[in-house]
Amino acid sequence: MADDTRLKSAYELAMERLRQKDADAGVTHRTLTDGEKAQIAEIRSIYEAKIAEQQVMLQSKLTHIFDPAAREALEAEFRVEKERLSSERDHKVEKIRSGQS
Repeated sequence: MADDTRLKSAYELAMERLRQKDADAGVTHRTLTDGEKAQIAEIRSIYEAKIAEQQVMLQSKLTHIFDPAAREALEAEFRVEKERLSSERDHKVEKIRSGQS
């Protein structure tokens, strides 16, 4: 049997519909170069390390603070900083993906 006459899975049908929807909306997909993939991997690694560093610093500070309100404030600061770093990382990755490096 030829490939186009075989039965397709629900996944394959859904992917075809999504590709068609993207094509209708004018969304184009381009393949990343090896250099771009390496840049993205490096960015993710750097930001993972920054977030881990913030986590270690938080844990260090929490060992000396026993007031629940102060602990919650520190944890809230960490969440905000983690979100900022994640957003910054995602922005840089998207810039590379879109070819604006």
